Amino acid sequence: MLKTWSAARRPCSFAGRLDSRADSTPLARHLLRAYLAGLPAGDRYRDVAERLLGELFANAVQHSDAPADRPIEIHFALIGDRLRLEVHDAGSGRPSLRRSSTDNERGRGLFLVNELAERWGCCPQAIDIGKFIWVIVAPTPVPAI
Repeated sequence: MLKTWSAARRPCSFAGRLDSRADSTPLARHLLRAYLAGLPAGDRYRDVAERLLGELFANAVQHSDAPADRPIEIHFALIGDRLRLEVHDAGSGRPSLRRSSTDNERGRGLFLVNELAERWGCCPQAIDIGKFIWVIVAPTPVPAI
């Protein structure tokens, strides 16, 4: 795993590679919680960011046509007051938002991403094969006192 730290010893970004396996999803969320714990207002992103990262990572494992030995990369960065999450995989497919029927428990992942993220998208890898999905997470509002 690669970590980047600012001069103040606060994490400004994080990147890591995890095995493309369903049991890596909780580890990805754990790494995100650790990253957010180092930010002054990290708890304001935690719930939404964990849910989004879990969904994107699980989708990369389940739907990627990449060889099983290709890792999935995760990237976190605080840009201004927005949190950017990325999940990189070597698969060729692109996600598409689709309607899901009420009796089908599958197919709701990107709907959830679309509802919870401030913005999201999919881009091809600049150097390697595959793609990455990115989401922008706004901080939850501070409760009025």
